[in-house]
Amino acid sequence: PYTYQRQGHPSNPSGQEAKPIGLIHTFFRPSDDLQTFPYLIPSQFFAHYTLKLLLELIKKLEWTNDFNDDILKLISNLHDILFDDKITNNEETLITFKHSKYDLIYSYEIDGFGNRNLMDDSNIPSLLSLPYLCPDDIPIKHSIYQNTRKFILSSDNPWFFKGNLLEGIGGPHCGKSMVWPLAIIMRGLTTTDDDEIRFCLDMLQKSHGNTGFMHESINVNSPMHYTRSWFAWANSLFGEFIWKLYREKPYLLN
Repeated sequence: PYTYQRQGHPSNPSGQEAKPIGLIHTFFRPSDDLQTFPYLIPSQFFAHYTLKLLLELIKKLEWTNDFNDDILKLISNLHDILFDDKITNNEETLITFKHSKYDLIYSYEIDGFGNRNLMDDSNIPSLLSLPYLCPDDIPIKHSIYQNTRKFILSSDNPWFFKGNLLEGIGGPHCGKSMVWPLAIIMRGLTTTDDDEIRFCLDMLQKSHGNTGFMHESINVNSPMHYTRSWFAWANSLFGEFIWKLYREKPYLLN
């Protein structure tokens, strides 16, 4: 138990109320913006996958007596919620929502009481990034991921914007009509469709505002209206994207 102080914090300094269901309680999104509900679903998947990798590491280092039980308990708690048998049967659960247009999709945030936030944010971990962060748990062709992807890359996601220059996911951090290259790059990294990858590359080429670098965010209608002329996170991910294409689909770089 702890409390904190920060501009924009909820009225209760212990954070938003949540039902203890085995997920990890957090206050802030990867963007540093305040969460609506305390369980951020993309981060839960990322934690689950990373804990499995950590388990492999401690076994190789023969540290199992110190950490094995704690890690296994955390993995089990997360797994019970994230991979509920009902999901396999295409049924709505605490973390999923039966959407009238997209069928079963992942929620972005929940509180365990049944409240949920349907959206995605450009910062990572995001719902868009699940196959990148957790490739064995959520492969690109995963049906619920594909449903969720269609939702978050549409106007039904309140933080998806489309203009004359760009389309993509932004977030509250930089406001409306500001798309983040992070999300455009991640869109390219989480598809096998050549046309979609070309589309992402074309948008990225148009977005640097004569700087040659990736920014934090860009206005969907103007490449010269951007935040942060140099954003290391986006530039690093862009480098990874180009290197991946060079190795796997070099014809797309011609």
